[in-house]
Amino acid sequence: MRWLVRWFSYPVVMGLTILGVMVLLRASAAPAWGLIATTLSGVLVVGLLERVAPYEPAWTHGHGDLLADLQYNFLGAVLLQASATFIYPFLVGSISFNVWPEEWPLWASVLALGAIIDLGLYVMHRWSHRSKLLWRFHQPHHSPERLYWLNAERRHVVSALLLAAPGLAAVALLGAPTEALAAWFAILPVHLAFQHANIDYSLGPFRFLFGVAEMHRWHHKRDFEDAQVNFGEALLVWDWIFGTGHDARERVKASDLGLSDGAYPKGFWGQHLAAFFRRTP
Repeated sequence: MRWLVRWFSYPVVMGLTILGVMVLLRASAAPAWGLIATTLSGVLVVGLLERVAPYEPAWTHGHGDLLADLQYNFLGAVLLQASATFIYPFLVGSISFNVWPEEWPLWASVLALGAIIDLGLYVMHRWSHRSKLLWRFHQPHHSPERLYWLNAERRHVVSALLLAAPGLAAVALLGAPTEALAAWFAILPVHLAFQHANIDYSLGPFRFLFGVAEMHRWHHKRDFEDAQVNFGEALLVWDWIFGTGHDARERVKASDLGLSDGAYPKGFWGQHLAAFFRRTP
């Protein structure tokens, strides 16, 4: 069973998620609830797979982080739905040059839109580690002392908005279809759950292309908390292009994660307030 999880969990779950999303968008005039159910199903499967084949047994136990992670996940879901349903259509109607190729099939639009948004996320993510101001809002994401499926969405509301803004603005200017954005926002959370999952899985050589857990764990090491490596969200190609890619065969251990600031708040509200009122060491 562990062998099957190691080599097939990511391609099978992500493949079924993508297939479900594309079928829903083609078959339904109002697919919103179906997309939510598809995303939630994929994320829950990731959580179950952690119990079958954990990467680090110590991370299967609570670290006093569950409540905060549930709150962050609720916030992330609200922001994604608001972006796809209200913010993005408003941006397209307000600033679009309508140059997106209308003849493209939906899958091509999803791939192109996803790459543009991902490049924007890479740029803002990297800047969030270089700017003292932006780091204050990005710190919550690096505060957990374990990686597991629920802390993928641990993002300060300001950081979440700043990370997404350039990519959303770019595809809105081009006039990318709303359906493509809805598809990408339904697929991405499942990938991010895998990216932070406590699952002993591997993509082999494809780890150099996708930002999966075996590469992303290096980004969360305490030694790397000003983290110059593996910023990519969905794609890791930006890291190799811009010189921030890192690969090593050593194991990231249970004690390697978190912040060096031991007094940093652990709760949802404490972390949100700390970004405004607490000085960063």
